[in-house]
Amino acid sequence: MADLLVYRAEGEAVVHGGDLYGFTVTEWRLPATYPPFAAVLFVPTTGIPVPALKALFLAGNALLLAWLLALSARLAGRTAPVPLLCAATALALWLEPVFQTLLFGQVNLAITGLVLWDLTRPPGARAKGLALGIAAGVKLTPAIFIAYLFLTARRKEAATATASFAGTALLGALLLPAATVDFWTRRLFETGRVGKAWIIDNQSLQGLVARVTGSAAPGLAWVLPAAMVAVTGLWLATRARHVHGSDRWGILLTACTALLVCPISWSHHWVWCVPLLAVLLAEGRTLLAATTALVFTARTMWLVPHAGDRDLHLPWWQQACASPYPLLGLALLAGAAVALRRRSGTLPERRPGAALPDGSQPSASSSSASMIR
Repeated sequence: MADLLVYRAEGEAVVHGGDLYGFTVTEWRLPATYPPFAAVLFVPTTGIPVPALKALFLAGNALLLAWLLALSARLAGRTAPVPLLCAATALALWLEPVFQTLLFGQVNLAITGLVLWDLTRPPGARAKGLALGIAAGVKLTPAIFIAYLFLTARRKEAATATASFAGTALLGALLLPAATVDFWTRRLFETGRVGKAWIIDNQSLQGLVARVTGSAAPGLAWVLPAAMVAVTGLWLATRARHVHGSDRWGILLTACTALLVCPISWSHHWVWCVPLLAVLLAEGRTLLAATTALVFTARTMWLVPHAGDRDLHLPWWQQACASPYPLLGLALLAGAAVALRRRSGTLPERRPGAALPDGSQPSASSSSASMIR
């Protein structure tokens, strides 16, 4: 649980007034990489002995996994009885991103749960967007969902999320002014501080490009494709909501886009595989769900040679094994593009205020979203 030890050290830096971004811990010399707001949240961990803290994190992550599965069922339009939820939780522990989250003592399940809980609440729910903004304040990548809300014309929810995110930054500035200036003017741009982008642990588009080209710093070779993927992914997510009349695939495509374009997406960041599998199973795509589950349980990236800098010198036939998640993510976006094109061709043009494709009446926000086409 190396990351858990980093979180505890962050909390201690806050309590004792230390340099939040000046320390390293564990044998891997890991630094703090989250915004100051996250460090404030980690303060309570300082009063718990490390063995007990590890046990609490392990139990807490198991409960968070069950919660995420329940939310995934809600996203898929299903309910999960307790026996099924328990069985699904036990099976989901075998998914590599989930297992790695528990192994490192990570907060991925909590962040993903906050985002999914907020976005699957009914339209017009009180303070919808607040939890999304808090999640973005801990780990910046969920902020892409704020863009998704804006693009789907849910300006009130997007504004709430933006204000919530700004509030986390303001709280960090009030409590830790020096660390806040340091993070937002310097540390935020030090992507190498998080880790080496080319190692197989990094399952983002940059990691894929770095290993394929054999370059530790691929530069424009990944920046340009990443920009294209970001624009395309958000467009597909917006289009999916318009065509399907729900957020189901819009949320999943936005999450996939974020994981692809983020400079570093460690394999355990891909816990979004849990709601993806739930939606595929709910839609009766059993073969595709089984294939996806295989990708996330095979752990092929750990089977290729990766000691030292061997990640940069893999033969062509090992590249797919070294980057299974970004390849699956790109395939998901491509498949969504084809499916949306086919479905759009079979649907009549819908005027604002008309019924959604599933026959239900649209909310004001979904009516506005239809104008994005």
